[in-house]
Amino acid sequence: MEHFDYIVIGGGSSGCVVAARLSEDAGVRVLMIESGRRDTNPWIHIPATFFKVVAGGKDVSVHLGEPSADLNNRPNIVPQGNVIGGGSSVNAMLYVRGQSQDYDSWAQAGVKGWSFDDVLPVFRNMEANMRHSDAYHGAKGELVVSEKRFGHPLSWAFIRAAQEAGIPYNEDFNGKAQEGVGFYQVTTKNGRRWSSAQAFLRKAERRSNLKILTNSRVAKITFDGKRTSGVILEDGTKFGCKGEVVCCAGALETPRLLQLSGIGNASELAAHGIDVISDLPGVGENYQDHLEATVQAETHDAISMYRHDKGLISVKHMLQYLATKTGLLTSNVVECGGFIDVSDAGIPDLQFHVLPYMVGGLDRDPINAHGIAIGPCFLRPKSRGSVKLRSANPKDTALFNAGSLSDPADVDMLVRGVKKAIEILEAPSLAKLIKRRHLPEIGLENDENGLRDYVRQTAKTVFHPAGTCKMGADTDKMAVLDNELRVRGVDGLRVCDASAMPNLISGNTNAPTMMIAERAARFMRGQETPSH
Repeated sequence: MEHFDYIVIGGGSSGCVVAARLSEDAGVRVLMIESGRRDTNPWIHIPATFFKVVAGGKDVSVHLGEPSADLNNRPNIVPQGNVIGGGSSVNAMLYVRGQSQDYDSWAQAGVKGWSFDDVLPVFRNMEANMRHSDAYHGAKGELVVSEKRFGHPLSWAFIRAAQEAGIPYNEDFNGKAQEGVGFYQVTTKNGRRWSSAQAFLRKAERRSNLKILTNSRVAKITFDGKRTSGVILEDGTKFGCKGEVVCCAGALETPRLLQLSGIGNASELAAHGIDVISDLPGVGENYQDHLEATVQAETHDAISMYRHDKGLISVKHMLQYLATKTGLLTSNVVECGGFIDVSDAGIPDLQFHVLPYMVGGLDRDPINAHGIAIGPCFLRPKSRGSVKLRSANPKDTALFNAGSLSDPADVDMLVRGVKKAIEILEAPSLAKLIKRRHLPEIGLENDENGLRDYVRQTAKTVFHPAGTCKMGADTDKMAVLDNELRVRGVDGLRVCDASAMPNLISGNTNAPTMMIAERAARFMRGQETPSH
């Protein structure tokens, strides 16, 4: 059996960071295990073609939640990256940190050392911002954060229309204030996706002390008493670990693996015949995600991105991209959006994702016409779900109850968001371009019950699952991790993906997940200790 000092489970956004940082020490051996393949799919690296990766299915895994009455008896469908780079290889590349209040609330709840003042230096040190270098941004890190190379006319029209609807313009959602509309900053470099794999792993994977396994699934973490001793793959291969095992498999897979390994609610594990290593009832609980319900409208003219991936026009775009790294293919598609306060919270509680074409859902067909989609998304969900075991068989999928929209406050938030999106759609800069609204149907905005039903029928994930192995204070019986991301009740095991978030941050989760991974590596290497 081959032995390593560190074993990193998952080669996604967080796994690439941790493996790269740990392997900087030439005196240790690091193994990173990824269930997906290498990130060699060319569509991954061209910004505008990420939808081909998601639709293709080979580099994503689809997690199917149980049907829920809160979603009008629909299942919650949550695709996740299943490739080197994980979500950062298949997402829309938005660089959003969230609000300072998000992290301050973690610290106030007892997760000491995770206030905004604690995490901001980490964000800055990781960042190579192409425009900003100030108190909020760094310019010397590995993660390139750039401005748009292409701005679609419908994106510009949305930004003007939103201002006409009373929302201020904001050129930097990661600066002093998040509120406003504008173009998102993105993780691209020279017109190409700049994933966690590109930013951190490319250099590291040339090191002789880092071994990377792909197309390999971990079945179980092994223990010698209360201390981790290694892992077993689904094919039976075993690897020993002399130091620490680090779970970076994501908020759906990490809790499943912990439970298979004997860490979770003791009574639930015993029911599956699993020996209990640590009785932690919080494992798999506290599931959270961001959901949106889109407003979609058809344009008079053929000005959207609809069918630009077909025929001669697609050849033109590709030739321009290959020759100059300019044009539509440099677009991250979700180019613009914004953050607004629709419930007098004092800070934004709703986010817009805007696409210059009409979209289907994960469970419905696209609309075949030129148009625009405005997706309001609540930022701090109150609904909670769970990720539990169906059985002790590691090949079985998790029993996933997302709990989406189980709290009526989340439905009310999306209803407000849909109304605001319609208001923006009807503002002059967009109204003059619009032929008719497709979703929701005309007049429904005047029917509160109808809008609530529309939200329950159409709301879908924006791919931000989190919270299922949360950090917490010693007094929090549902806390799985301490403030150094160590799993309670055992030695030599940490979690450093979005599972660790006590509550979702107010925005896209890729950048915060990499920040969590960076801090985990610092803790493990003795470079940082969170304040107590």
